[in-house]
Amino acid sequence: MFHEAAIQTMKRGFVATSLIVTLALSGTLAAQADGPDSVADLAEKLLPAVVNISTSQRVQATDQRRVPVPRAPEGSPFQEFFDEFFGDRDGGGGEDGEETPRPRGPRGRQVQSLGSGFVVDSSGIIITNNHVIEGADEIIANFSDGSALTATLIGSDPKTDVAVLKVEPDEPLVAVEFGDSKSMRVGDWVMAIGNPFGLGGTVTVGIISAQNRDINSGPYDSFIQTDAAINRGNSGGPLFNAVGEVIGINTAIISPSGGSIGIGFAVPSNLALSVVEQLQEFGETRRGWLGVRIQQITDDIAESLDMEEATGALVAGVTEGGPAEKSGIQPGDVILTFDGKDVPSMRELPRIVADTAVGKAVAVMVLRDGEEVEIAVTLGRLEEGEKLIAAQAEADENEAAKPVEVLGMMLGEIDEESRTKFELADDVEGVLIIDVVENSNAAEKQIRAGDVIQEISQEKVGTVEDVKKRIAELKEDGRRSVLLLLMSKENELRFVAVRIDEDDAE
Repeated sequence: MFHEAAIQTMKRGFVATSLIVTLALSGTLAAQADGPDSVADLAEKLLPAVVNISTSQRVQATDQRRVPVPRAPEGSPFQEFFDEFFGDRDGGGGEDGEETPRPRGPRGRQVQSLGSGFVVDSSGIIITNNHVIEGADEIIANFSDGSALTATLIGSDPKTDVAVLKVEPDEPLVAVEFGDSKSMRVGDWVMAIGNPFGLGGTVTVGIISAQNRDINSGPYDSFIQTDAAINRGNSGGPLFNAVGEVIGINTAIISPSGGSIGIGFAVPSNLALSVVEQLQEFGETRRGWLGVRIQQITDDIAESLDMEEATGALVAGVTEGGPAEKSGIQPGDVILTFDGKDVPSMRELPRIVADTAVGKAVAVMVLRDGEEVEIAVTLGRLEEGEKLIAAQAEADENEAAKPVEVLGMMLGEIDEESRTKFELADDVEGVLIIDVVENSNAAEKQIRAGDVIQEISQEKVGTVEDVKKRIAELKEDGRRSVLLLLMSKENELRFVAVRIDEDDAE
């Protein structure tokens, strides 16, 4: 009996102890779920380093409609009062009752905006968003102690939405440091400080909700998502970790109302830091450039290439004269690694390349015809590559716009300019005859500039290439002439047979 009673007592004691432990653990978890007891000490330390950014910009009005100046009835004794009151408008009264016109152009207007920023160097270096200061004529940094300093722009980068400013303080400023955003985990506590809706020095707390978010705002999207309240005016402000290091720059929110719904995004510090260093040193970015057009490897593409998994970046094209073309990378290659770094998806490659030094020789591992091939590439500079691509596109556009001579006709595409010039109806389609060569086969048939070729030998044509291709086919079939269906400027259709010479459509 004694033994059995002792066992029952022990059981009751174990249950009670278990209950105590469970309650204690639940309390701990509840406290953790509610967040830290207070962030007052941390906020007090960091607030002086966060600034409110106010900008102003003079916007020139382009179409300002003005109300006509009222006139009193002819002979009215009140005319002089009208002239005096409305004299500032389009004209004013001159001597001897004559009006002295004073024409004015459209008046401009002052546009102001608010944002946030933070000091990273006590000498006066401030970080903010590019969109906060873009186009500003004046930038003012307002500090938590009530002081304000005019800031100058050192450099900005629209691709990552980062800008670096400089102020000239009388005394060293309180500064904060960048932390390692890669060490952060989903669920870690973060704190945002900024200027939401113009309410300066606002502190909000939340957690990291997700990482590596792509919100289609630029080529290097890899945002930290947080539920810490971020609103309009927080842009450019810091996102701190639990020890007061900047692990993100608050940049964007998703909100149907314009206010916080708990979905905010910050540029990771590891992405921003290299941009900040380049802007400080050069006043601009200097990113690596490979010179390829890439696309995502889907499961279907991976299967067709006999790949075990959908990984890497598929090369869809190479830029003429770019580093990839010079090194031998070809369309259809799958880039698996770049400079020793794995390329898990297409999204990762642009960031890896951009973070690599210009002029560096790197090894690129590609999958080609089922085999891995290592290719040595010397990187170019992205900014120069963009200029090269733009120049090539302009040259191609100019080349496409040049009239092409076929059968004595100078042909071009129909666009808005040509419709206006030749008075073509909006529904007219085909290939435009811009000019006709004197004494040519077309001139003999009374074909005129402004006529539109709609068919060649009963086949519709819509581009200059269609015309050249169709005539070449007919010439190969041994035809000595082609039958054109033309639409005149008067919207009249007619058939015209034009002789083919030996050198036509070559």
